Amino acid sequence: MFISHQKRNHLAERIRRLFGAMPCRVQVAALPWRKTAYGVEVMLITSRDTGRWVIPKGWPEGQEDLYESAAREAAEEAGLFGSVSRFEIGRYYYGKRQPSGMEARCEVLVFPMEIDQVAEKWPERKKRKRKWFSPQAAAAMVREPDLGELISAFGVNPRESAA
Repeated sequence: MFISHQKRNHLAERIRRLFGAMPCRVQVAALPWRKTAYGVEVMLITSRDTGRWVIPKGWPEGQEDLYESAAREAAEEAGLFGSVSRFEIGRYYYGKRQPSGMEARCEVLVFPMEIDQVAEKWPERKKRKRKWFSPQAAAAMVREPDLGELISAFGVNPRESAA
């Protein structure tokens, strides 16, 4: 029986919590997408520190709804605006390196965001690159297997996933 990375990590995280391990910190991410004549494309951006390909993500702020936080991160990190789903399409886990050198376990909730405006100027434009990819190419570019699975599955039927 095949169990996806995502389901396996979700199960592992539940077991960690059951035995009293430190809970994950929650982040939110936007999965920016658009429909073109060639099909669906997904935008990836580079991380500020390592330059690896990621999706816009960050910490929820104040009383924002989680999906609103994801849209804010897309605007700040990539200059992207559009319609963000109120519902996550999935989640993935990763270890975020802290300034102290310690690693914090993070759970990232992913919200699809159909892009209708790409700004020429945005807050982090000098720190990041951005590029559109096919879902299959984007899934292969990201380091986290769970995120790759989410992107691949989303690419099959984005409107259904975003509903």
